[in-house]
Amino acid sequence: MISKVKNKEAKIAVIGLGYVGLPIALEFARKASVIGFDININRVKLLNNNEDPSRELGGEAFEGCDISFTADPNDLSEANVFIIAVPTPIDEAKLPDLKPLLGATANVGKVLKKGDYVIFESTVYPGCTEDDCVPVLEKESGLEFVKDFKVGYSPERINPGDKTHTLQTVIKVVSGCDNESSEEIAELYEMVVTAGVHRAASIKVAEAAKIIENTQRDVNIALINELSIIFGRLGINTYEVLEAAGTKWNFLKFFPGLVGGHCIGVDPYYLTHKAKQVGYHAKIINSGRYVNDSMGFYLGKQTVKKIIAAGVNVMEARVLVLGATFKENVSDIRNSKVVDLIKEMESFAVHVEVMDPHADSDEVFENYGFHLINEAKGVYDAVVVAVNHHDYSNFTDDDFSKWLSPNGIVVDVKGIYRGKVKKFEYLSL
Repeated sequence: MISKVKNKEAKIAVIGLGYVGLPIALEFARKASVIGFDININRVKLLNNNEDPSRELGGEAFEGCDISFTADPNDLSEANVFIIAVPTPIDEAKLPDLKPLLGATANVGKVLKKGDYVIFESTVYPGCTEDDCVPVLEKESGLEFVKDFKVGYSPERINPGDKTHTLQTVIKVVSGCDNESSEEIAELYEMVVTAGVHRAASIKVAEAAKIIENTQRDVNIALINELSIIFGRLGINTYEVLEAAGTKWNFLKFFPGLVGGHCIGVDPYYLTHKAKQVGYHAKIINSGRYVNDSMGFYLGKQTVKKIIAAGVNVMEARVLVLGATFKENVSDIRNSKVVDLIKEMESFAVHVEVMDPHADSDEVFENYGFHLINEAKGVYDAVVVAVNHHDYSNFTDDDFSKWLSPNGIVVDVKGIYRGKVKKFEYLSL
């Protein structure tokens, strides 16, 4: 199969063209013939004009690529290798929502042929690929798993906004349903990943490896967030403590902050869900999730306290929030914890306005019910720098003076202005 792919006798289809799927599709399209599929017709229209809707890649990334973009699932019938890279979100009860994954799997199943390969990249709990997805492929295709088609799992490791740790430069974990498929899938990814591949012992091992990458980060950040709450009550600057502790060679350098997005803020819930299914209540992971999920509300409340302490009638207070995306220098607003901060301040009747040069105002309104402003007007009682976009990194007292009242407060979520703000009350995690 891989030999056919290299000779362009067989096509690769990438299903899901977001921040994960699109880079994969384009990279393979430099070496093979690729079909890029997404159910979002508007997204496909932009891609056909060499525009990345996620604004991660420039027009040059499309050059020299043998790829066709489509929203018609029937076009998938031309492919023999299918890479599924759709979102795996959680629902309102914080339970895994497999609808996008199973929907994509069903589309592939309808066109699956004998000898085809299906590779999943979406983050899932251990066992999901074989227990949840494979039955859908068998049902829709009428084919028998392993005998008629092969399945593998290769977790995505793309970091939005990161131009250093890319698909090519990060070791790729690969796995297959048997030895043959494992080697074939490894050879496939070696076409585009210069850093090399790691062959996991099984599909479940590869699934588990991915989900603990994000769970580990989540738990470590939760510890630092909890420490920041304690140090705040003790009147100690958290970043100064971390700077001092970081002088020891084996101290892990994590920092406090709002943990949102579609990876670290979501994936641990997949693991705790599966743990509950096998009769174990995950204590540390759930505790970490509770701490990180509450930080937006905590910081909103601390900001309101500072406003009241400055002698401002809270019902007349105005706050400017800079940043609405889930992390710096990206346009993605999914599961942004800045929204929790805003809602908490608004619950005290504070008037909040939000700016973000990277986010789309209509998308923010559709997801969270408020529009972004293009320009700050009037005087604010606090400015909250919620996301440390490059656009904000060099702000000084003079910049904040354009917005703040003389008794105004600078709330610096990520501590990027520590030691730089002199004229105003300063608050950070």
